[in-house]
Amino acid sequence: MLRPTHRYLLLPLLLLLSVGGCAPYLHQRLTESRARIGAEIESSAVLRQLPEPSERIVVAVYKFRDQTGQYKPTENGASFSTAVTQGATSILLRALEDSRWFNPIERENLGNLLNERKIIRSSRAEYSQMTGKPEPALPSLLFAGVILEGGIISYDANIMTGGAGLRYFGAGASGQYRQDRVTVYLRAISTSTGEILKTVYTTKTILSQQVDASLFRFVKFQRLLEAETGFTYNEPTEMAVKDAIEKSVQALVFEGIQEKLWAPRTPGDATQNALNQYFKEKNENQQIDALGRTQHDRRGRFGVGISGATVRYTGDLSAPRFRAGAELSLHYLGAPGSPWSASVTLGRFQLGAGDFYRETFNYAELTGQYRLYPRDRVTPYLLAGAGATARTQASTSSRVLPHVVAGAGLEVLATDRLAFGLGIDNHYYLSDKLDRVKRGKYNDFYWSGRASLTFYLGRPAVKKPLK
Repeated sequence: MLRPTHRYLLLPLLLLLSVGGCAPYLHQRLTESRARIGAEIESSAVLRQLPEPSERIVVAVYKFRDQTGQYKPTENGASFSTAVTQGATSILLRALEDSRWFNPIERENLGNLLNERKIIRSSRAEYSQMTGKPEPALPSLLFAGVILEGGIISYDANIMTGGAGLRYFGAGASGQYRQDRVTVYLRAISTSTGEILKTVYTTKTILSQQVDASLFRFVKFQRLLEAETGFTYNEPTEMAVKDAIEKSVQALVFEGIQEKLWAPRTPGDATQNALNQYFKEKNENQQIDALGRTQHDRRGRFGVGISGATVRYTGDLSAPRFRAGAELSLHYLGAPGSPWSASVTLGRFQLGAGDFYRETFNYAELTGQYRLYPRDRVTPYLLAGAGATARTQASTSSRVLPHVVAGAGLEVLATDRLAFGLGIDNHYYLSDKLDRVKRGKYNDFYWSGRASLTFYLGRPAVKKPLK
């Protein structure tokens, strides 16, 4: 039987599950929906805001294919459905039309067009024979000055997956996510010379999410309560392909203006601002890795840090106590982007055990630090080094004690100059004289949990902007 205190815990959990589960259900359609105009995305609006061209360019697109050969991934392997749409040519043609820079002409199903023109000629010839009146000839087909080639060249599934969950007393919730990625290449070719004028490529991530919550409890004897809710969201791959293709058309327009392949109607401030914005984005893209993380040298070459610590001694005396410590450190990071750095540290701490032992020490250390992600704002780190500890009070026992130190932690950059850190380290002494008692076969050591603040000096190297 459920205890009264457990009942009070159960009510908030049920309320949380019911409120969290309402969101997906409120968006469910219980009746048929009518057809509507296709959903638009942000890049479609950007295409329509491009500067007007001095003259529209006639372009031909024969086939913009899915070149991945990728089948849709499933839990049991792969299905026979393709991972991305096979209608990328239609998407590209609409993007070219929306940009107002290109006049696309039909080339994908050219055979159908030529057959229809033959039918028209035949019908007109028969009508002319019957009536004796000559019929006008069909106008000639437009020819293109530029051919657009390329395709969807990559679909990478599960480039990043993850999730989290928590379950307690029969109630719990979990969430999972997955990221896929589609890549599009587009190139412009001169029909008069066959020269490849420009090649651009874009990528788009595809997000899938799943959230579940459940409750499984005996509320009374032989009375079982079960409740569960959840939802799954899969970003449409067609919309992702559409976004990537429209972005590639935008890139082709701006790259062509920069290379003087084509020109805007009014090359004024508005056009220059749009160009500057595009190349700023392109320059920033040079510092973004495949997982979408911004990668550039954030920290200066030198740093000054202070930290406070909680110290717990382990040695020959019983009942160890938590005591305080603090340190001042100077950091040298060396080459830009290097994960390695060196530090010189001066510190002071106390050790305590029971009600009878308390002693204060000073120390100096030389340590090396390894950051796992030196260009990220958040990075774990490892450190190791050696130093010497000195007693603050005169003693007949050893006054200076050598030690080694090792630790790990996490550093978070609030700005490119200011960093906060949390870490834990262990100071192991090369003798058993730290607590003035020599007993047993193990040397004295202590653990410390540390919170730090580091200010970096100097500016990291910055890549020159693209022009």
